[in-house]
Amino acid sequence: MGVEIERKYLVQLEAWEKAKSQATCMELSQGYLSLDPARTVRIRIKKKQALLTIKGKSQGISRVEFEYTIPLAEGMELLKICQGSIIRKKRYVLTVNDLTWEVDEFEGDNVGLILAEVELDTENQSIELPLWIQEEVSHDQRYFNSNLVLHPFKNWS
Repeated sequence: MGVEIERKYLVQLEAWEKAKSQATCMELSQGYLSLDPARTVRIRIKKKQALLTIKGKSQGISRVEFEYTIPLAEGMELLKICQGSIIRKKRYVLTVNDLTWEVDEFEGDNVGLILAEVELDTENQSIELPLWIQEEVSHDQRYFNSNLVLHPFKNWS
């Protein structure tokens, strides 16, 4: 059984624009087959790969996570039956202070939203934040991808 321990942050745009040339980039599409807070089921397409992910309920910044590669054709079909809108984003991956950061620049209904995530070994692990980090939103459910499919960023006031 896998456990995801993840912190999530808003990104300061100007500082990020200077740093992102050091990152690798890929396009992602993802949707949710289940939005039940006790267990979300996500399908993600990245490059030419489809992944089915099941996540348990968040407890603090931790939750159980299971992820499986599935045939791309099946992943594409599953995207068609997802709840809410499909999330499209560019994901930038870079290493800062020995930690791997993923910075998502959202497109479509969530354009303008930029979030950074870092996976940790423990909930209490101390980290040095990159200069482009603005504010932690790990506990703010509005920023959960599973929430953005029903309540997209473009509709926030």
